[in-house]
Amino acid sequence: MAQTAAFIGLGVMGYPMAGFLQQKGFATTVYNRSAAKAESWVKDHGGKSAATPRQAAEGADFVMVCVGNDDDLRSVVLGDDGALAGMKSGAVLVDHTTASADVAREIATLAAAKGIGFVDGPVSGGQAGAENGVLTVMCGGAEKDYETAKPAIMSYARACELLGEAGSGQLAKMVNQICIAGVVQGLSEALHFAQSAGLDGRRVVDTISKGAAQSWQMENRYETMLDDKFEFGFAVDWMRKDLGMCLDEAKRMQVSLPMTALVDQFYGDVQAMGGSRWDTSSLIRRLRQLKKSHG
Repeated sequence: MAQTAAFIGLGVMGYPMAGFLQQKGFATTVYNRSAAKAESWVKDHGGKSAATPRQAAEGADFVMVCVGNDDDLRSVVLGDDGALAGMKSGAVLVDHTTASADVAREIATLAAAKGIGFVDGPVSGGQAGAENGVLTVMCGGAEKDYETAKPAIMSYARACELLGEAGSGQLAKMVNQICIAGVVQGLSEALHFAQSAGLDGRRVVDTISKGAAQSWQMENRYETMLDDKFEFGFAVDWMRKDLGMCLDEAKRMQVSLPMTALVDQFYGDVQAMGGSRWDTSSLIRRLRQLKKSHG
C-alpha cells in the first residue's frame, strides 16, 4: 500500500516540494492558509486538499510543514486544528521551516508524548532548488525518525543529513546563513570596487572565478549584481529574520559573531532604502548609494 503524506504550507518552496512528494508516489494531501493556492496545487499535481492542518494530517505517514516563522509553525502544528492533533502514532512530522532551535525542541517533545516522530529539516537551495527537486536538507531528531522520513524527504532533495538531536537542523541552517551573509557582503564590496576602478566586472569575475575567490554567490549572482537587478532569490526580510535568530542563539551561547551582526545592520539599511523584497545580493546597492551620497 502506498505511503501517505500531508504537506502544510504552499509558498514558493512548499508548492513544488509537495508536487515532488506526490509525483514520487506518496499520496499527498495539502493545506494552505489560502484555499485557492491549495486548489491550484491539486489541479497541477493531483492529490487532495484539506480545510485544516489537522484534517490534512489525519492518517498520514508523514506530515511536512514549510511556513514562515516560529509563530506560523505553532499555528499550524499545535492546537485543536493543528497537525499534531490529527496525526497517528508512529507517523513522523518533518518541519522544513527555517525557525528557531527552541521551537524545534518544543515540538519534538510534544510529538514524542503522542508517539509521533519529529525531524527539524530546514532547507537550502532556494526557489530554484525546490522547483528542481535538488534541495539540501539539514536535519535534527532521533535517528529512527530520520531514517523513516528520509525516503520521503529525498523526493525533493539531493542531499539530506542528520546532524544531531532535535534543533540541530535549525542550528546548521544558522551556520549556512552566517556563511552566506559574509560571502554576499564580500562579493558586493569586490564588484563595487571593480566597477569604481573602471574595470570590466564580467571579465574580472570570469578570471578570478577560476581561482580561490569562486563561490556559489559569485557564479549565480554576479551578473545581476553588476546590472543592479535584485529580483532573483531570497528576500532581505527573510534573511534578516534568519540572521536575527543566529544572533539570538549566539548571544545565548556567548559566541561572538561580529561580521554577522554588521551585515545584519547593512540589511537593515537596505530595508530602509525600500529593499525589503529585494534579494540578498542587494547589499551592493547599499554601497552604491553610499558612494552617491559621499559624491
